[in-house]
Amino acid sequence: MEPMDDANAPRKRRVRYKGTHPRGFGEKYKELAPDQYAGELEKVKARGQTPAGTHRSICVNEILAVLDPKPGEVGLDATLGYGGHTEALLPRLQPGGRMVGLDVDPIELPRTEARLRKLGFGEDMLVLRRMNFAGLPHLKAELGGFDLVLADLGVSSMQIDDPARGFTWKADGPLDLRLNPQRGRSAAQLLATLDEQTFTELLVENADEPHAAAIAQAVQDREVRTTRQLADCVRTALRGEVPEPERDEMTKKALQRTFQALRIAVNDEFRVLDQFLSLLPACLNPGGRVAILTFHSGEDRRVKKAFQQGFREGIYGAVAPEPIRASPEERWSNPRSTSAKLRWAVRPA
Repeated sequence: MEPMDDANAPRKRRVRYKGTHPRGFGEKYKELAPDQYAGELEKVKARGQTPAGTHRSICVNEILAVLDPKPGEVGLDATLGYGGHTEALLPRLQPGGRMVGLDVDPIELPRTEARLRKLGFGEDMLVLRRMNFAGLPHLKAELGGFDLVLADLGVSSMQIDDPARGFTWKADGPLDLRLNPQRGRSAAQLLATLDEQTFTELLVENADEPHAAAIAQAVQDREVRTTRQLADCVRTALRGEVPEPERDEMTKKALQRTFQALRIAVNDEFRVLDQFLSLLPACLNPGGRVAILTFHSGEDRRVKKAFQQGFREGIYGAVAPEPIRASPEERWSNPRSTSAKLRWAVRPA
């Protein structure tokens, strides 16, 4: 029998969901197909939300002002993610310039590359590598130094929203939290090795969690393999710690901090950031500019101290006196920008 052509192929039924609007990540079939439903994405953005499977880059105008890209220069996006910052920087580097984009996520990087190539950014102006900061010296040896460098240390919305990645407590999924799910231990595997005291210290060190001891005790009493199981432990712990009128808001913050603390540990984020900050000056050309977006105090402290020390030693000619924050308009339209802090530094010419 000859295979059916496309005209005779059975039609695929759309995703079914309860109620009048899709709620789960996989149910949002319009948001997950932006080429077909561009208008639907704009409606979601107008509500101050991020469409499923996408990411809204933060402080784009502020980063453009800080990095001041010029035609012919070479830039590095050390945390490519969805590629929104690179998409904004690349046209300003033309003619003759290029961007290099790095990311460790084997799931999202191919999608981002396909999206950026479709926008017309060929290999002559956009070079992509699946690698982390440790490879910066080799990258410089291959491609030369950089006139501008960007690092957005936040987790992409595509990772947060997909329950299969284990970054969110809002839907059940495996407690994974790895930026590269092909390497290292998942959060569930790590958690299984931690005693109560060690987990308490991890929550304090990585997230300044005030209810760390109670959460660690609740986790110690049961096996935790999924995001929902961990979230239930946090809610149980807060019931015994926080009065009823404040409990919902405090529980939400505790959930955010607990998942953040585990994510930092699973991906060894503080050590990786320290390594990046130490390698960065040698990769910048004279007059090179760097901008780093952080999303919690542990990251911001490291960036601030590294830049200030570099300024005292003459490695940097100027550094941000204070962090730049997202505008009130951006914080309203994209609530995930609320905690962002942007710091910059410039090498002497």
